[in-house]
Parts: sequence; C-alpha cells; structure tokens
Amino acid sequence: MHDKSREAACLVLAAGEGTRMKSAHPKVLHEIGGKPMVGHILKEVEKLGLRKVVVVVGHGESEVRERLGDGYEYAEQKEQLGTGHAVMAAREKFIGFGGDLFVVSGDVPLLRAETLKALIEKHRGEGLVCTILTCRLKDPTGYGRIIRRSSGRVWKIVEEKDSSLYEKVVEEVNTGVYCFDSTALFNTVSRLRNKNEQGEYYLTDVVKLLSAANAGVDSLLLEDAGEVMGINSRVDLARAQKVLQNRIAIRHMENGVTIVDPANTYIDSEVEIGRDTVIFPFTVIEGKVTIGAGCEVGPFSHLRTGTVLEDGAEVGNFVEVKKTSIGSGSKAKHLSYLGDATIGRKVNIGAGTITANYDGVKKHPTIIEDGVSIGSGTTLVAPVRVGEGAVTGAGSVVTRGRDVPPRATVVGIPARELKRKNEKKNKEDTGR
Repeated sequence: MHDKSREAACLVLAAGEGTRMKSAHPKVLHEIGGKPMVGHILKEVEKLGLRKVVVVVGHGESEVRERLGDGYEYAEQKEQLGTGHAVMAAREKFIGFGGDLFVVSGDVPLLRAETLKALIEKHRGEGLVCTILTCRLKDPTGYGRIIRRSSGRVWKIVEEKDSSLYEKVVEEVNTGVYCFDSTALFNTVSRLRNKNEQGEYYLTDVVKLLSAANAGVDSLLLEDAGEVMGINSRVDLARAQKVLQNRIAIRHMENGVTIVDPANTYIDSEVEIGRDTVIFPFTVIEGKVTIGAGCEVGPFSHLRTGTVLEDGAEVGNFVEVKKTSIGSGSKAKHLSYLGDATIGRKVNIGAGTITANYDGVKKHPTIIEDGVSIGSGTTLVAPVRVGEGAVTGAGSVVTRGRDVPPRATVVGIPARELKRKNEKKNKEDTGR
C-alpha cells in the first residue's frame, strides 16, 4: 500500500505538431469551449492541488508558452522523437521529487479531475508502480492496444503500427493517461529503444519493461470512452466541441438556468449565468461573460468577452455585446451593437442602435446613465455620455464629445437638444 499523503505532480505532453490538423499553430492550442484544448486539461489538473505541473513543449514552443502563461513549469523537447523521449526531456524538472506522477497527453481536453482522482486512488490503494487509464472501443483503430497476461494483469501496450493481426482486434486501448511512481518511471525511461515502425521512443514501452521486472502494473477501465477522446483532426475537434457544449449546458441547467435548445446554443466554458435566466436558441456566448439572475438572452444574440448583464437585463434578436455592462432591468432587444459601453439601470436601447466605439486607432467608451431611452437607429460616437433620464430621437447621431445632458431630448444629425414649446414660452416670459 502506498502512503496516500505522498506528493503528486503532473507532466502534460504538449510538444507535438499534429500534422493532421493542417495548421500553422500547435495542435494543443486549437480551441474548444473558448480555450485551448490543453487549457482544459490544465484546469482539471489544478483541481487536484498537485505539488507541481510541468508542460513539455516542442513544436511552436514560444506560442504555447505565451498562450498558457507563467503559471506552469516548462520542459523543452527539442526534437519530437516520441512520448518516451518527451518524458526524458522533463526528467530534470523532477530531480528530488519521489512521489506519484500523472502523465497526460495534451490532446484529451474532455478528461475530468474526478477520473484522475480515481486513477491515483487505485494506484495508491493497490500499491502499483504504473496505473494506466484504459477504455474499450468498438473501433480501436489508431490506439495502442492493452495486452494482458493470462492472470489478467497488464503485460504490455502495443502501438497500432506495430501490432499483429491478433493484437489489432483487442478493443481495450490506452488513453495516454497514466499514474507512475516517478522514481520507477525515470529509472526505466532511460532504457527505452527506438526499434519500431516509427523510429520513436514510446512511453508505452515503459509498461512492458516494468511488467517484465514484476513491478506492479495495472489499469483503471474508464466507462465513458468519450472523456478521453484524442484530438488529431478538425473533425475530432468538432466532435469534442459538441460533447463539451452538452456538458456546459447541463451544468447551467442543473444550476437553475433555462436553455431552451441546448443543441443550438453555444456557451463557452468560463461563462457564468445566474438562476432563472432564459437562454433562447442560436445564441453565442463566448469568453468571460457574466449573466445575472432573471435575464433573457436571445434568440440570435452574440455576447463576447467582457460582457456583464446585471439581474433582469434582456438582450434579444441579433444584438452583439462586447466588453459592455448592462444594468438591472435594461433592455436591448433588436439589431444593435454595444461595444465598450457602460449602460445603467432601466435603460431601453432601441432597435438598430450602434455604439461607434472604434475610430480606426483606438476604442473609446460610451456611458449611458440610468433611465435613458435610446431611440431606434441611434448612433453614439464614442467617447460620449448620455445623462440620466435623457432621450435620443430615432435616427439621431450623437457625435463624440457632445454629451447629452440629463433629462434632455436630442434629435437629428448631428444630434441637438430639442427645446419644447413650454420651455421656449418660459424663456420668452422671463425675457431670456
């Protein structure tokens, strides 16, 4: 039995090019759910509270580092000579570390922290040196096959291109996720040879070497094979996206959000939505967006990063919102663009409103205070402020720097304050 208080760490293999993606960018940076696929893995790994997380980089190394940031340690695999070679490249990062080590491929973005916890529990509970996460596939093409001894214990993993006809029919496959005793792993990986079809150093060969030495090697069978779906092509990416979208929708619905048609609604993984909010079909909510309680969004709305809807706000048909906060009880129901704006409480945004936030060089803010009524077809040329309780007439163009005073009504192009008859009469009576 292993000590359950042993330290644990994780090594994420993210050095591959992913030639089948046919892309100028590293495979692990292709996005699903609004973040790179390797970002999903790292988020789940972080839930485990590990001592350290090391990312092996290679192809597009600088791009991967820039995208993931400084929160991780990096090991560089200068030549991509296989998964075993990637582990060798990270060996120095674990000098002095003698605990358990997860090794995870960077292209399995649907992997859950709960699965990793179950893997290490089996690993420690049975005192194993290597525990492999496996699953069964009706069509195992492309995956390494799990070959067992007559006793039922794992003997070896055979890669697709090196497998015999007998081995090819095996349905239990390697998912590319392991838990190792780190000392045993690094002592064994140095013994790897590259005498195989690919001329690479396979991490899977470590399993056979450990098994031959009668070290404790076994597996954990994962029931949901979709969780460890590897991403090797744009087709795989789309399939994973669909699975992730379903997960995200279920999470929000279980928390009290109504999503009228989850199959036709796109919500990124970092979106927050309050109770009793209703999301109508064909809505896209991407990036870091916060939606309060009791809101309505859609159909055909597009909320982008930086959007905040306070409780009871409503955004409707063909409205795009970017880096904008919309106050409680405010409504933008039709055909509008709201960018870099701060919109107060109980504001009505008329159909066809545009915040013209970009001057070709910089983006500028628009401020709309509480109780404002913006007429249909209004263009607000930022930077500009519309004061509390003000009104803009249909088709108005409020030019930059020409702020609308509180409770004023402006009309025309450029918008000018409308003086009502009683105001004129009062001025005449007082001689002003």
